[in-house]
Amino acid sequence: MPQAATSTTRSPPAAPGWSRPLAGRFLVFDGPDGAGKSTQLRRFQSAAEKDGLFVTTVREPGGTEVGERVRNLVLNYPDERCGAMDTRAEMLLFMASRAQLVAQRIRPALAAGHLVLADRFLSSTLAYQGTAGGLPLAEIRGVGEVALGGCRPDLVVIFDVDPVTASSRLNPLLDRVESRDAGYQERVRAGFLAQAEADPAGHLLIDATASESGVAATLRAGLAERFPAG
Repeated sequence: MPQAATSTTRSPPAAPGWSRPLAGRFLVFDGPDGAGKSTQLRRFQSAAEKDGLFVTTVREPGGTEVGERVRNLVLNYPDERCGAMDTRAEMLLFMASRAQLVAQRIRPALAAGHLVLADRFLSSTLAYQGTAGGLPLAEIRGVGEVALGGCRPDLVVIFDVDPVTASSRLNPLLDRVESRDAGYQERVRAGFLAQAEADPAGHLLIDATASESGVAATLRAGLAERFPAG
C-alpha cells in the first residue's frame, strides 16, 4: 500500500471559508491499492489548510509509534521464511494499530475542532481481510466496536478503480498486500463497492479513473453536497 503523510497540522491563515462545515469532522479516504486516495488526501489537505482549516491527517496502519511498528510487521512480514501470516492475526494487528490511533491522534484532534483525514480505516479491514480474505464481516465489525470505542467517521470516501488501471499506478516495489494476485484485488474492490452500496448515506463513491484534477473536483463537489455551508 502506498504510504501517505502521517501528518499534521499547521496554523491556518484565516477563518475557514468553503471548508468551514468540515471543522470537527472525521473523513476516511479509502479504496483499492492504486486508486489514488493518498494523492487526493494530500491534495485536499492542502486546499483545506489554505482555506483556513486546521487539518490532522493520519494513515493506517501507522500514525503512532505503536502503529508504525505494526505497519512494518504486517506489510513486510517475511512469509517465505516464517510461513504465511494468519488472516485473523493480520486483522487483529490492524485493529490494535487502529485503537492506538483513535486514542492518541484522532479523538484529540476532533476535540480540538480539526478536520481529521484518514488514509484507510475500518473499511479497509472489511474489504481486505473480510471480503477478500474470507473473515466473516460480523466478526470484523465486532472487533472494530472494541477498537474504535464509538469513534466512527462522518463519511467514508471510496475511490473506485478497476484492477488494470490500479496496477498501472502502483510502485513496482510492491508490499506483501499489494503483491497479492488479481483475484484477491478484484475481491477487495468488490468489498469496497458492497460497503458503499449497503450504506450510501455513510459513503461517497468516486470514479477514480479520471484525471487527478477531475477526481479532486468530483470530491469537492461531493463533500459540498454532503456538508453544505450555512
